Amino acid sequence: MRPTVHDIAAAAGVSLATVDRVLNQRAGVRTVTRERVEQAIERIGYVRDVAAANLAKSRVYPFIFILPSGDNSFMRGLEAQVRAAIGRSAVERTDISIVTVPAFNAEALVAALDEARAVSPAGVAVVAIDSPHVVAAVDRLSAARIPVVTLVSDLAGSARDHFAGIDNIAAGRTAASLMGRFLGGRSGPVAVLAGSMLVRDHRERLEGFRAVMTENFGGHALLPVIEGQDDPDLVERLVGEALAAAPEIAGIYSLGAGNRGLISALKRRKNAAPVCVIAHELTQHTRAALNEGLIDVILNQDAGHEVRSAVRVLKAKADGVAVIGAQERIRLDIFLKDNLPFEQDSNQAPERGRQD
Repeated sequence: MRPTVHDIAAAAGVSLATVDRVLNQRAGVRTVTRERVEQAIERIGYVRDVAAANLAKSRVYPFIFILPSGDNSFMRGLEAQVRAAIGRSAVERTDISIVTVPAFNAEALVAALDEARAVSPAGVAVVAIDSPHVVAAVDRLSAARIPVVTLVSDLAGSARDHFAGIDNIAAGRTAASLMGRFLGGRSGPVAVLAGSMLVRDHRERLEGFRAVMTENFGGHALLPVIEGQDDPDLVERLVGEALAAAPEIAGIYSLGAGNRGLISALKRRKNAAPVCVIAHELTQHTRAALNEGLIDVILNQDAGHEVRSAVRVLKAKADGVAVIGAQERIRLDIFLKDNLPFEQDSNQAPERGRQD
């Protein structure tokens, strides 16, 4: 049988009340007594069932999710998944609030992180912007013993506890391998569309894409990156100008959002040579473009899995228990028009009991 608190008390020669104070890190226990209890715990191999203890105490975990505002379809899908998690709060014993800040605005994000620290939640999940000021704000949360999970875009060099997102360098390399194969013997340069180089996921995707294109498909020059700020109107104009200036463009890699503007620009092309288009995130707009043949491949990350992973990790960090790494690995899906999932399984739709 598994050792119990009664076994700890007997082994340490103390009362159950003292064992309880030690297990819950409460005051009122002398150092020598606390050490004796901890030695007894180690000696008899006691492992505490934190989930059961928290359930018995009716513990609720207050979490804050900080997301970019705006009409970015993927981010609104991510927010929908956070709201789905709010709907499970009674079962999961969470109290989740959502804070939105302007996209790519480091100053606003720092302010939101500092405001979150002031209310001492059990954890914070944030779509990060790679800025020294944001790193410092995350480090302040860590110093206050508040766990932080970065969502979608990581913040390397910070004291964040976990990243819930895909391997973005691998995603960029995958896009390049597909681009090279889809282009076959066609000549011409390749355009790259990003939201902003301020976010690490976009930079890492570009790094992976550029490496494979240079190594294996050097015949296709990469044009300067188009930064569309995830603004559909700006993206439509910039992509339209790029296609007009270089009608020989053979491929376009859209490594961020702004795909509605890209799709609009592609629809305006009349009697032009075909362009291989690879984009990220399966939304209602990219799904339709894939079916119409305007986009060839969609690389997708499961927003629902990312949110569920963030909640699991934050709860584990709050409880001081280990994270199961394999369960939290976010996969990269590759969709053609031939293998599209049902629409209700996309990032935009509510969950239907899926478990990761």
